[in-house]
Amino acid sequence: MSVYERLSKLRNEKYRDFQSKLVPNISKDLILGVKTPEMRKIAKDIKDTQEAEDFLKELPHKYYEENLVHFFLIAMIKDFDKCVEAVETFLPYVDCWPVCDQASPNVFKKNHAKILPLIKKWIDSDHVYTSRFGMRMLMNEFLGDDFKPEYLEWVASVKGEDYYVKMMVAWYFATALAKQYDESVVYIEKRRLDPWTHKKAIQKAIESFRVSDEHKEFLKTLR
Repeated sequence: MSVYERLSKLRNEKYRDFQSKLVPNISKDLILGVKTPEMRKIAKDIKDTQEAEDFLKELPHKYYEENLVHFFLIAMIKDFDKCVEAVETFLPYVDCWPVCDQASPNVFKKNHAKILPLIKKWIDSDHVYTSRFGMRMLMNEFLGDDFKPEYLEWVASVKGEDYYVKMMVAWYFATALAKQYDESVVYIEKRRLDPWTHKKAIQKAIESFRVSDEHKEFLKTLR
């Protein structure tokens, strides 16, 4: 049974209509309406099989859910080099924010030194979702013990008017304000981000339960 056949058995028109509103740049005709836990289960059921290996080579996929299953499979690859190869093969085909955002390769957590230069390359990409993915990996992996202030500059230097890139910049800085406040607030004080992204980063930080009330009050003065 193919991945499409597995997904087709779970299609739900009502959920498809709901999902299509969240992904306006994808035609409703290319959305089956399968819920995320069901797609993750498909990926788990076929991982380490010939079916999965063949599916990962079948690019481009037609349906939104096929792309999600693809990235869920990649996220479970345990060999670092194989995982990176699969990520880099797939990123040019990523065409919407949920596919970009819902998979985080587990093997990256144990290979920070190896993944960091790749993250920088992805962030600098002209492809919207490759750049967004790079910023999300930097946010996920390098705002803790391995944080360096220079990483803030990598994201602040991202230019472009695409909504999904600017939203990722704002999301990154809102998270940085929660985890590395002293270094990141300087970028807000100096208004290093474009006006829209600046306001959105502050908004998201103020909405976050991880940012202290004291910091939120100060951020409000910088809107």
